[in-house]
Amino acid sequence: MDSVLIISSSEKGKELLVELMKFQSYNKIITADNGNEARRLLIERDFDLCIINAPLRDEFGDEFAINIASREISQVMLIVKSEMADEVSEKVEEFGIFVVPKPINRQFFWSALKLMNAAHNRLMSLQSKNVQLQKKIDDIKFIDRAKCLLIQSLKITEEEAHRAIEKRAMDMRITKREVAAEIMRKYGKADS
Repeated sequence: MDSVLIISSSEKGKELLVELMKFQSYNKIITADNGNEARRLLIERDFDLCIINAPLRDEFGDEFAINIASREISQVMLIVKSEMADEVSEKVEEFGIFVVPKPINRQFFWSALKLMNAAHNRLMSLQSKNVQLQKKIDDIKFIDRAKCLLIQSLKITEEEAHRAIEKRAMDMRITKREVAAEIMRKYGKADS
């Protein structure tokens, strides 16, 4: 995690959070005094982590936290008074926002930060695998369309079309998708 945005209308809270983050070796820390200032900063650049010390001067902060989390760019931590933590958590937890109660316990804060990082890393890994699987599915569909064209055009069986695509890919040292694209171009239905 490289960059952190701390949004706090309380100077004391802001100083504490900056100190906590620096203690954990976070060096790119930017602060904002309110939601509007933070929104401007978020337009200019992305942050890996946004910490909102609620309430803010111009809003409470829960809706703002949801807005940030829905962009799926930043991890979001919302710090609220302990008597409100459960209620706020119910509202924001489905968006992946971690709620930390005030007063801040340093050990609990660092544990929450580690949990956020672990959950974020796991999510990024799953998203990467999902992209890879979607590409494989798209390739299979595309290759199947090429097989159908071969079957229709050359009056061959599905097995023969499959073997022809595999053989061409091996002989030419190209992917089956590239062979399928050649087939689509040759038989009039190009779209890769």
